Amino acid sequence: MAELDFTAKDVIYRAQLERKRAMARILVVDDEPLIAAMLREWLEELGCEAVGPAQSVSGALDLIEGVELDGAILDVSLGRENCYPVADALRERGIPFAFVTGHGSQEIDPRYQEAIILAKPFRFEAMKKAVAQLRGA
Repeated sequence: MAELDFTAKDVIYRAQLERKRAMARILVVDDEPLIAAMLREWLEELGCEAVGPAQSVSGALDLIEGVELDGAILDVSLGRENCYPVADALRERGIPFAFVTGHGSQEIDPRYQEAIILAKPFRFEAMKKAVAQLRGA
């Protein structure tokens, strides 16, 4: 039987990988670059790994494939389309999500009454609470 030879670099690399995976991976879907950048920054401050951002439904669906996610933050309005196909794909995979909207909760499709909603404009504390809900805390 061959002996395994782990160097200090190997051990550090593996520890970094484990720590990174311990961070919740949250998908960001927003077509407004400044808001997407803010969401990414806030997620990192909360100890999460931001995946994306995706600016369209097709971009988000591409990101979902082959990536383990712990949650998602979805802007309802993505230009001329809405994010519901992304929400459907996440729901099929059992991945919780929150909607971001500037139009109020009445805009949300009734199929998603249980979804977490962040009303624009929102502050860090509101997002922190939403992320905690996504993570089941």
